[in-house]
Amino acid sequence: MTGIIYCARFGRSRTDAPMNSAPTRDAGDHGSLTFAHLTDPHMTSPDGAPTRSLLNKRALSLLSWRRHRRHVHDPGLLERLIADLRAQRPDHLAITGDLTQLGLPQECRAARAWLDSLAPSERVSLVPGNHDSLVSAPWRETIGLWDDFLFPTGPDGDRPGDFPTLRVCGPVAFIGLSSACPTPPLLATGRVGADQRDRLSRLLDSTGRSGLFRVVLIHHPPLPGTYKWRKRLVDAPDVAAAIAASGAELVLHGHTHRIASHSIVRPAGARIPVVGLASASAREDDEERRARYSLWSVHAAGQGFELEHRGRVFDPSLDEFRDDPDWDPLVRD
Repeated sequence: MTGIIYCARFGRSRTDAPMNSAPTRDAGDHGSLTFAHLTDPHMTSPDGAPTRSLLNKRALSLLSWRRHRRHVHDPGLLERLIADLRAQRPDHLAITGDLTQLGLPQECRAARAWLDSLAPSERVSLVPGNHDSLVSAPWRETIGLWDDFLFPTGPDGDRPGDFPTLRVCGPVAFIGLSSACPTPPLLATGRVGADQRDRLSRLLDSTGRSGLFRVVLIHHPPLPGTYKWRKRLVDAPDVAAAIAASGAELVLHGHTHRIASHSIVRPAGARIPVVGLASASAREDDEERRARYSLWSVHAAGQGFELEHRGRVFDPSLDEFRDDPDWDPLVRD
């Protein structure tokens, strides 16, 4: 069963205040919404994990973290991104997975505390990533700790099969897919599966008939041939076909750790933007891989909507986040 919740808007907040600190107002009657998208924060540390929990694929990921990823993902930089994001006062926040490094229970608890510090759960639309589900693990001890951020109706026990999710905020329907699934060593592939795809089609159809602006959230890029074979979405052709058939206005993803802009072409020729971002905590020299987030503004216009994008990227020369006028993901490929 898929739940629906109608969200309130973020009010004005101080840059050092949690996003739930200000008074809110109902967004259901408003014809516009501004929301932020960030992805792959990798904000936890696997240090201190019991040895028995690492006697599987997690051991390889731990080695990768110690050799490389711990030097890239900077918790302090992520804190600065969140402070900058708060200053922009978005109405909603979309996060497309990989909160953790290895998906350990201790990491999922830390990620839950981080989510609680951001905003009330009804103001966040979250989907999990492959690092959050490296191996089979008890749902309630890992990703299930984020239940009310994943599922609009709140925690409901053992419910990993309840994707896609639907959260309606003002004129926007956030539809969340889970591509996170355990895979063999050296693979970081994802899969949505036939059941999710069938429910996705029905959700896209119903929200489209309701006149909502449909935003699909997924961790892996849902287009074939756009990412490495060993890290691809296995059923990307079928997922893209489902979105093309039923329609959406925007698809947001993570996983690639760099900015990406593609599109899904509908049968009549209309294009649906498919946009991915770099990690929200990445301290990288390559500007396409530097920590960033996006601000998307949706405005009702006549019988449709207008969509605006503004990117915020970390500039090491300024030692701060700034607007990025050089990348426009709405320019068609």
